[in-house]
Amino acid sequence: MTNNEYQTVAKSTDIPLGKTLCVNVNGKEILLCHSNEGFYAVDNLCSHAEAKLSEGKLKGCRILCPLHGAAFDIRDGQALSKPASKSIKSYPLQVLEDQIQIQLGE
Repeated sequence: MTNNEYQTVAKSTDIPLGKTLCVNVNGKEILLCHSNEGFYAVDNLCSHAEAKLSEGKLKGCRILCPLHGAAFDIRDGQALSKPASKSIKSYPLQVLEDQIQIQLGE
């Protein structure tokens, strides 16, 4: 399997609306988020203090870091508030039937 292929990482029923699920894909922690706008995938580490975002809160399309409260947009990984100034990586995601699939890329 190449890194450009989508791979199944969870079922859509595994993540209730407004919740997150951390999955390990090829040794990398990816945070799956379920918002009103759909499902998204981002790195699980805050770019500011390397805290696990899976321990934070999902508010709409923002994930809040549990350590210092930095917020990131789950749609594109953009840093939205201090103390974070660097974005986190977001991953292409698709849902086929009930299968959540992500593409890690290069």
